[in-house]
Amino acid sequence: MRQNIEYIFYPRSVAVVGASNTPGSVGHVTFANILLNGYTGVVYPVNLRAPSVMGVKAYPSLIHIPDEVDLAVIIVPAPLVPEVIQECGNKGVKSAVIITAGFKEIGEQGKLLENRVKELARNYNIPLIGPNCFGVINTDQGVRFNATFGRAMPPAGNVAFISQSGAVGLTALEYAEAEGIGLSKFASIGNKADLNENDLLEYLKDDQLTRVILLYIEDLVEPAKFLENARTITERVGKPILAIKAGRTAEGAKAASSHTGALAGSDEAYDAFFHQCGIIRADTVNELFEYAKAFSGQPIPKGRRIGIITNAGGIGIMATDSIIHNGLQVAQLSDAAKAKFKKILPATASVANPVDVIGDADEKRYADALKVVLEEDTIDGIITIWTPTLMAETVAIARRVAEIGPKYGKPIMGCLLSLQNTKEVIQTLWKEKIPYYPFPEVAAKTLAMMSDFNEWMKKPITAVKVFDDVNKAEVSEVIAKAKARKPVAILEPEGYRILSAYGLPTLRFGLASDADHAAELAAGSGYPAVLKIVSQDILHKTEVGGVVVGIENEQELRTKFAELVGRVKAAKPEARIEGVLVQPMAPSGVETIIGIKRDPQFGPLIMFGIGGIYVEVFKDVSFRICPIRELSAEHMVTEIKGYRMLGGFRGRGPADVATITESLQRLSQLAIDFPCFSEIDVNPFVVYEAGKGASAIDARFLYSERS
Repeated sequence: MRQNIEYIFYPRSVAVVGASNTPGSVGHVTFANILLNGYTGVVYPVNLRAPSVMGVKAYPSLIHIPDEVDLAVIIVPAPLVPEVIQECGNKGVKSAVIITAGFKEIGEQGKLLENRVKELARNYNIPLIGPNCFGVINTDQGVRFNATFGRAMPPAGNVAFISQSGAVGLTALEYAEAEGIGLSKFASIGNKADLNENDLLEYLKDDQLTRVILLYIEDLVEPAKFLENARTITERVGKPILAIKAGRTAEGAKAASSHTGALAGSDEAYDAFFHQCGIIRADTVNELFEYAKAFSGQPIPKGRRIGIITNAGGIGIMATDSIIHNGLQVAQLSDAAKAKFKKILPATASVANPVDVIGDADEKRYADALKVVLEEDTIDGIITIWTPTLMAETVAIARRVAEIGPKYGKPIMGCLLSLQNTKEVIQTLWKEKIPYYPFPEVAAKTLAMMSDFNEWMKKPITAVKVFDDVNKAEVSEVIAKAKARKPVAILEPEGYRILSAYGLPTLRFGLASDADHAAELAAGSGYPAVLKIVSQDILHKTEVGGVVVGIENEQELRTKFAELVGRVKAAKPEARIEGVLVQPMAPSGVETIIGIKRDPQFGPLIMFGIGGIYVEVFKDVSFRICPIRELSAEHMVTEIKGYRMLGGFRGRGPADVATITESLQRLSQLAIDFPCFSEIDVNPFVVYEAGKGASAIDARFLYSERS
């Protein structure tokens, strides 16, 4: 962890450089927030002209402050910031927050100014947040520190929030205060000239007051370091991380020339990356806090079995649908539980799950039934539903849920609807940290997220397997030959050489210069045979009649060879033909696709899915960032919808999934070892029955010096 970062959140003394008496100014509001929110340290306003700010003696510069300063909050015009950082260094200030805007976000001149600020801060070993940020908050009662220019001061709690956007941070603080959601720490990191999300994750990892970490991200600094920090927090420490990533749409992605490239945009890369980090992704600030409420206040469920208690059958059915839709299970109740229900519920009530206490239930009947549900060992989490009736006030039901629920150590979601006293219902539940959701769909999705996190924490932690039987020299030789072509091109048989060098299964292949050579190769590899034209000028072979399949004997092969070459020359007379690829016909199997797309931020992104000609139509694919761990390779295979095709159907046995997972790991290693491959497409990658392996039937490699 960076030295002195502690002083940003726990300063014993703060200097506000640019503190102002002008109402509504950033300098005035920020100073007032520190002064009036119960800060336990000493705050010094720094203002060149004013003798005091809000009745507190002001100083013309940091140097004039007679005591030590732990933190400088800087709110002066951007051109003056380097001078202030120089003063911080001379004064021995231990940390800084630069709220001032006007740096790299405005262009090249601003970027140069920001680099100067960063250089000075590093020279003086001053960790700084910003510039162009909203500030920081620490609600710890030992410090009660609010160095932002917003109106909200959220209550103390166990949720930390890091935001790259000041506006989103402001919105989040207002939301948290309105909902009564307590925060432990808040930091708006702005341009991230020095401290970034990695530094703050390292800090929050060990923060005893933080149970849940929320992130708003626009981009990442050092994704590999972020991955390491996030995995440590979610896997080993057990703190959930919830994140919003801005920029989900495809408009910002450029067109790609391969299947993998067409399917893999920056948003898919972030989805894969978050998955590997164990991070739960939200779409909106509201959704982020809906999840955060449950994670911060409720225990993590031990399984996916959910119980429902309701006084209305229809909404109970809706909850059931939502549970199944979100990958949870409707818990089966024991006979003992059903017997208890029969004693306390009317004969018309449902004693199965969902448990319907029916519409004439009062608070006692509901509470008695809730106890039975909570006592069931077959239930891991509960959705409590109540619709308004004249039999009992919703607030009274909320009181009983809040009184009974926390005693059993199971997560409870409150869907207690009220027409008049909704705020009181929410507050009653939240006193015991039970989250309120107006409808069961959100409650079910939240429980699903919590269950996913439980499984993430319990999964075995595997390593990245490194294969030592690969032949890097062979690949380098192919690359050297490809670079001699203008433009650089890796031909299909060379692609097979690369795959073979890294242990991925391919069919026997050879490049024939004439019909005699083709017949010789086919005799060695066997019939039926396949012929494919090989030319760097022909991207899609089938469009020029450059593929012939199902050749049964030598005579047919010679005839087809001549016809194929003739067709191609007629269709593309300018094409440079290297020869004709000769291969045996592949046995039938399940067509899958494996591939690599190099992402500008994350590096190689590996893909797996059901392949063939419709891969871009169905888009049934999974992604991960390379290098992938063994378990990640397995999950890539099992999480696609078409996984059932690999489990065996219509008389065909289960597919050789072990070969797929090993091939994915080998392809991942290839992408790491040779960053010059911008895209790799192996489609189809035909997988046979278990124990019989697989074959790469087509392989395309795109080379880029910039990769």
